[in-house]
Amino acid sequence: MTHREPTSMGDVLGELDELASTHAKVRVADVLDDFGGRSFGPFIMIPALLEVTPVGGIPGVPTALALFIVLIAVQLLVGRDHVWMPQFVQQRAVGSRKLHKAVRKLRGLGSFLDRHSEGRLEGLTRGTAMKGVALVVIALCCMVPPLEFLPFASSVPMLAIAILGLALTVRDGALVLASLVFTAVATTIGIAMYLNSSGGGESGGLPLL
Repeated sequence: MTHREPTSMGDVLGELDELASTHAKVRVADVLDDFGGRSFGPFIMIPALLEVTPVGGIPGVPTALALFIVLIAVQLLVGRDHVWMPQFVQQRAVGSRKLHKAVRKLRGLGSFLDRHSEGRLEGLTRGTAMKGVALVVIALCCMVPPLEFLPFASSVPMLAIAILGLALTVRDGALVLASLVFTAVATTIGIAMYLNSSGGGESGGLPLL
């Protein structure tokens, strides 16, 4: 089978939709085989995007997706030239109907992001710069578990991760810079939401679960 390296978010969503059309359940191994082992960007972006759909509302799913992203980001950080996943991760699967629904919900966001990514400043998506992106992604993933206790809060860092994954996919360094700005905003919002929730619990408001 010929590996197809996606070059846009539309490509990524199209490939996922096609896989969902030809499989009752889509395994991680199917996605890895379809995209090719060098596609670090999509494997950072896809789980982050899934988290911002209703799938991310299932307890435990945001943290599981964050751990998956960390696995990919660490490989990028240490300089691996292709994506590796253990067999038990490769066998994880999602039903085709759920995947179709998630893809439909992401089409609009995908079109918007693709219109604003043009392959600028490609040097920021290669070499040492990619390791910096990997560190930022790992740091954002660390925010997800505590924010999962707050409704939709974990979607803030996950959206930042998705944009960084897109930047690597389309080789757009300008988008990397924009993503870093969004990351700073996302981090500030995430910390504020967590602290406000903690303070509210101590004062008789909504406590953390």
